[in-house]
Amino acid sequence: MMQISSTLRAALVVLAALVAGLSSAQADSGTVRLTIFKGGWVIGGSAGNGVLNFRGRSYPISAGGIDYGLVFGGSKTTFTGRVSNINRPSDIAGVYGAAGAGLAVGGGARAIVLTNQKGAVLELSGQQVGLMANMDLSGLAITMK
Repeated sequence: MMQISSTLRAALVVLAALVAGLSSAQADSGTVRLTIFKGGWVIGGSAGNGVLNFRGRSYPISAGGIDYGLVFGGSKTTFTGRVSNINRPSDIAGVYGAAGAGLAVGGGARAIVLTNQKGAVLELSGQQVGLMANMDLSGLAITMK
């Protein structure tokens, strides 16, 4: 009887650990709105801010980065999109890297998919306004305010 009780208790502990592990492993998603200002000549920079909407709450975020390559001009891009594979709001924070090329004279559409070191995936699209030509390597760091 005592052996059955300890075996049952051990089985319940293992089952509870498995259930807790499964529930914490399920990643969620949210929506993002970011406004990024970008400018440069060979070396460029970008800065901006926005909002993460996650599980019914809004979290202010900021973004900034550098570009190196063929960079010329200045632009403003307003992105909207989705962030996926996050368990908590702070998972959006991190460094995102990309290589890309583009040209905007007056205005144009822009879309990008980025991943950070925590596995968060940003899928963003938006409108770019300004004069900007680029073929560069860029990095974008997002932080929680």
